[in-house]
Amino acid sequence: MKKVRDFFWFCSGSNMSLLKRCPTETAKYAGIGGTVLFTGIFAAVSSFFALYTVFRIEWIAIVFGILWGCMIFNIDRYIVSSMRKHGSFFKDLGMAAPRLILAVLLAFVIAKPLELKIFEREILREIAAKQTEQAIEAREAVDQNYPEIEELQSRITELRQEIRDKEEYRNEKQEEYDLERFGVQTSSTSGIPGIGRHARIKEQQLNEAQQDLEQTRKRNFEQIEFFNNRIKELYAIRDQQFDNQRTAIAGYDGFAARIDALSELTSKSRSIYLAHLFIIMLFIAVETAPIFVKLISPKGPYDDLLEKHEYEFAKNKQREIARIDHETHERLVFLDEKSKNTIRREKEVNMITNKEFANAEIEIAKKSIRKWKEDELKELSKVNSDKNNGLPKPVK
Repeated sequence: MKKVRDFFWFCSGSNMSLLKRCPTETAKYAGIGGTVLFTGIFAAVSSFFALYTVFRIEWIAIVFGILWGCMIFNIDRYIVSSMRKHGSFFKDLGMAAPRLILAVLLAFVIAKPLELKIFEREILREIAAKQTEQAIEAREAVDQNYPEIEELQSRITELRQEIRDKEEYRNEKQEEYDLERFGVQTSSTSGIPGIGRHARIKEQQLNEAQQDLEQTRKRNFEQIEFFNNRIKELYAIRDQQFDNQRTAIAGYDGFAARIDALSELTSKSRSIYLAHLFIIMLFIAVETAPIFVKLISPKGPYDDLLEKHEYEFAKNKQREIARIDHETHERLVFLDEKSKNTIRREKEVNMITNKEFANAEIEIAKKSIRKWKEDELKELSKVNSDKNNGLPKPVK
């Protein structure tokens, strides 16, 4: 039981070391953690149904369903753990408002796939009815694209009617010929029995009608056969086009189609609408329950300890920042003094160096003058000596 309690505490995002010091708060945070956990489980199951409807592959739906459930669990855990009690209801409500909005959105996301599974039979029946309706509309639309079929069928009917008219005319002539032979008097017969002049005229008319009938039959049957073949070709093209559309219609049972069917059902049936509303409200209540628990519950010892812990941490952070700032300032001052001393030493060295250079130049100049003087004196003494000895003065 202790491990289960600790796991629920972990799910609630609470600080376990602080919570163990508050026995009166343990049950509340265990309940909050349990709610967060089961919300994540519902999200995983919901995602599995949604993804299985889309991909029809179980392992993909299971893997991504678990990932989705973990993500929702982590978001809920963060939402609950990031709330702080300040003692003022309106201040707490203002802090909880964005979290409540996010929780409501998550509730809608979690509830929708589960709704689709709950109302699956009704949704499939609605989809089947819509598919039938779409198939009828597709058949009518396809038929409208082939007016030639009706024209050919009408032409075939006219040809057959022409043959029947010729047959009726031939039958009339056959009857007149028979009545004329047997001597039955009518408006079109003479009433003289035997094969006489009138009978031979009737016979000739009968033969002409028979010959015309045979020619008409031959000609019309050839045209009828040609028209029937053309109608078969058009039927094959039309049926292929309709089969392609029917295949697309049969595939209209995905996630979007089910949502659309659920929308149709809720608009048609009040009972389904109420059930849909109750499911949404249930998930909103489950998703927002941890936030409301922390919102309406009074500020407890755990909140005080947590506030103290965070306050101490903030103060330690400020002290650490101040210490770092002080050390940085001292370091900068030290570097500044060091830089000033270095510059001062460089100036002193430069002054000494310049003085040494100046002294050296003066000494070099003195030595150069002294040497020049000595050389000149030597030259002058040599000239005087040569003059005394009667030697000519050397030309320089």
